[in-house]
Amino acid sequence: MSSLPPSAAAPRPAQILVIDDEPDLRTLYELTLLREGYRVEAAGSVSEAWQHLEAGRFDAVITDMRLPDGEGMEIIHRIQKDQRSERCVVMTAYGSAENAVEALKAGAFDYLTKPVDLKQFRAVVASAVQANRAAVVVPQKPAPQAASHGGERPDALSVTRSGATALDRLVGDSDPMRLVKSRIAKVARGMAPVLVRGESGTGKELVARAVHGCSQRSDGPFVAVNCGAIPENLLEAEFFGAKKGSYTGSSQDRDGYFQAARDGTLFLDEIGDLPLAMQSKLLRAIQERSVRAIGSTQEDAVDVRIVSATHKDLHAEVLAGRFRQDLFYRLNVIEIAVPALRERREDLPALCTALLARIAQDGGLPAPRLSDALLQRLAQHPLDGNVRELENLLHRAVALNDGDELQIDLMGTMPAAPRNESAAVPTEAAAAVAAPTPAPAVEPKPAPPPLPSDLQAWLDQQEREILVRALHESGFNRTAAAARLGMSLRQIRYRIARLGISTPNGDDGATSHADD
Repeated sequence: MSSLPPSAAAPRPAQILVIDDEPDLRTLYELTLLREGYRVEAAGSVSEAWQHLEAGRFDAVITDMRLPDGEGMEIIHRIQKDQRSERCVVMTAYGSAENAVEALKAGAFDYLTKPVDLKQFRAVVASAVQANRAAVVVPQKPAPQAASHGGERPDALSVTRSGATALDRLVGDSDPMRLVKSRIAKVARGMAPVLVRGESGTGKELVARAVHGCSQRSDGPFVAVNCGAIPENLLEAEFFGAKKGSYTGSSQDRDGYFQAARDGTLFLDEIGDLPLAMQSKLLRAIQERSVRAIGSTQEDAVDVRIVSATHKDLHAEVLAGRFRQDLFYRLNVIEIAVPALRERREDLPALCTALLARIAQDGGLPAPRLSDALLQRLAQHPLDGNVRELENLLHRAVALNDGDELQIDLMGTMPAAPRNESAAVPTEAAAAVAAPTPAPAVEPKPAPPPLPSDLQAWLDQQEREILVRALHESGFNRTAAAARLGMSLRQIRYRIARLGISTPNGDDGATSHADD
């Protein structure tokens, strides 16, 4: 039996409208839903469906794509236009992936592929009902300047209370961030795949977590995967799992990321780094909603929502043949663009306050004060590394701080100015006329180093030396070392384990729980 959210009053059975022109299928869907305790009404055409919709409200609408007097898309568009609360689920013919994507973009909650698997049918309907009943309106801070800008108005976001908490973690109330939060609240209501796009260090994973937190899946797992940090030969086992004895060292059955994220959200970070061979397998898993573990003959159904992120231009990657076009269209149903820090500098005071509070808490120190003058200097700094660079600056400042007021050395982080060759030439020419100097002796070009006989071992050694140096310089604080190297805590832990680097006490103590 499907579980419905409890209500303060006596709970009423969910109302479902089923639309299909095939009487046998319509009866099958009706009986299946009645057994789940729902109240069901049925229609065989678009016009008949609207008679039901005009007569009352429903929790969910399940509609076939092709109907005698129109398309199921007409129903979705009209529900969206009239701002009705029904969650729409469309049923498409097998192989009609473009229809499913079109429906999701139009606002459908989810889709089912015919012939419909009844177990999946019940699960999708239960999710749609739960999403409809869990939505509450959470008012946001008003922004007077927002009225002068076009686009979405985030003054009232329909999100769950856990979603409101997730949105609060996205620090900033600038126009760009308000629009991001508004878009998150809107796209979280369905099952459409989301592509989070933005420069490195802008906080794409926080956006993905907010999408999860605002969705009806917020009680389920959120599994984050860095696609660029997994060795290519382990990708399939990591994503889809493996059976005992399926490969050397496989001593027991293990779940993959898809199984771990069941009933929740799977976040694929840096999706642009995924090899082409794995892209094909990922596409099939998303379309079929099932995976096959290595060494297994059975497909395992998985109910996950896909959120992916990249700092790359996937359009260019598709044109260059490095990313599958069909996978791109499947992942990029809804896009959320995260603004660079230079586009929302008015958020700097709030960001600095939040970051300093977390840094001080992790180190067990009182939060230092950031002066207005220092904030002005930060506002004029390029901050091309976005929030990650800002956090690194504050980390270093807190580590070197010896007073109540924080001091930041921005000069040490500024890139060297490029040499102005055009201005230097006349000066050098004049000097040459005044005091000619003999031409310098041509030194012999040094011979290139010999090629390594084992490239992977050589690369591992270089990586090991860099990691050990970063760990030593940060006092074996993994969070600080990861920040110095521009990687997440998860990435540096993976590399430390892979390269067998030993650290004091095997962990970094207070920082082991820090956010990635």
